[in-house]
Amino acid sequence: MSVVSARISGRTATTADYTWFGDGFPELAQAYCLTLVRDLAPAGILRRLQGREEPALTGVEEIVEAAFELLEPDPARQLIAMAAIRDWTLLIEPNGYLGIDEETALPASVGTRWVSHFVNVNGVSSFLWAENGTKRLGFEPGVPDHRSGTTPDEHLEAMHRVGFQFWAETSDTAEDLSGPAAFALAEHLTGVRVTPEFLHGTTFVCGSVEIR
Repeated sequence: MSVVSARISGRTATTADYTWFGDGFPELAQAYCLTLVRDLAPAGILRRLQGREEPALTGVEEIVEAAFELLEPDPARQLIAMAAIRDWTLLIEPNGYLGIDEETALPASVGTRWVSHFVNVNGVSSFLWAENGTKRLGFEPGVPDHRSGTTPDEHLEAMHRVGFQFWAETSDTAEDLSGPAAFALAEHLTGVRVTPEFLHGTTFVCGSVEIR
């Protein structure tokens, strides 16, 4: 892993810091789930998800290709690519959702912090912050006014600051920035900034998990 390309952030992120994702990684951006997990190595995460090891892959392009190749012989398995960023592990699921699936994520978050965001090809999106088996915050990034969890308003000020578009603050013609805002909120909750260089150049430990 390159320490330069994925770092612990020292300032508040905004949507402007993540507008590169859709243009730079279009195949992943149309359907993905990204998760950050604190103090748990890739091998430990894979054990919690009851997954099996798969060959390591370098860069998002290889990950996306391998994820769809895996679906051909075994459509019931989801590829997960994992890389350590200091005290955190980043999980990438092309066309996946396990990171925001509460039946999976909440048990897996016991003893750690779990921050995940998801988009599918139909434009459905979700954000989940779980801690020690409890959902602290859950919402649809395009509709941040509706939130659930045990502490849904704890980071409400930060949600406004990073750029989520609340009903009272936007219009019907405003550009949809919910995806970049989800990245920025994940950075706020973890301190980890994901960069294009990291996604392009990192070698990821990979596994696959059976989809329920």
